[in-house]
Amino acid sequence: MNQETKPKRTKNISIFKMFRRTLRNNSTSAEATLWSILKGRRIGGLKFRRQYSIENNILDFYCVEIKLAIELDGDYHYQSLVDSHDYERDRFLESRYGIKTLCFENRIVFEQPEVIVQAILESTHPSAPVEHLP
Repeated sequence: MNQETKPKRTKNISIFKMFRRTLRNNSTSAEATLWSILKGRRIGGLKFRRQYSIENNILDFYCVEIKLAIELDGDYHYQSLVDSHDYERDRFLESRYGIKTLCFENRIVFEQPEVIVQAILESTHPSAPVEHLP
């Protein structure tokens, strides 16, 4: 294939590799805790990846098999501009790639991790809606 016909890579783009690695190596405590729950196919046999990029978006966690992104949000995500950006990102991922996004506040990871696990399991059904939980 020549350069003109070669398809443009959109996932885990190499220019973001070092940035993704830095994010993984400097995880928040909520991300590290959730990763300990998700890794090793512990939830429904699903394989999750950390800091997975799709175009210019780096997702906290992503499961290719069911096209599910999980985003953890600290307090700064509830400022209007950031919240609007997150909404647009979620709409873009859904419309362009069919990826559903579940968003959780960091505190849910510590206080009610079963809520996250249940939402993931419910998302394995094709009719499950996108959820933005508290």
